[in-house]
Amino acid sequence: MKVNVIGGEMSQEEIDKYVSYLGEKFPDKELASLDLKIDGDYVDMNYTFSNNVPFERIRRITGYLVGTLDRFNNGKRAEERDRVKHDLGVSTL
Repeated sequence: MKVNVIGGEMSQEEIDKYVSYLGEKFPDKELASLDLKIDGDYVDMNYTFSNNVPFERIRRITGYLVGTLDRFNNGKRAEERDRVKHDLGVSTL
């Protein structure tokens, strides 16, 4: 994580407190960068998060919402394999 202090100087202890504050406010996100802009008695924070959020595609197959077919029995797997896939009719030019 990269921390930039703009417009003045700040102790490492104070920087750590801003980082800790963001960690408590957004516990499920990973901080990628933090800009601390000192403006007199105020500090403006500009921060970005890493995009390391796990993403799982969910599809509706044979009446079930699933991410993977690993929990399907052989009959449901065959039903998924044999289903008719329809064209959306979208033309890419």
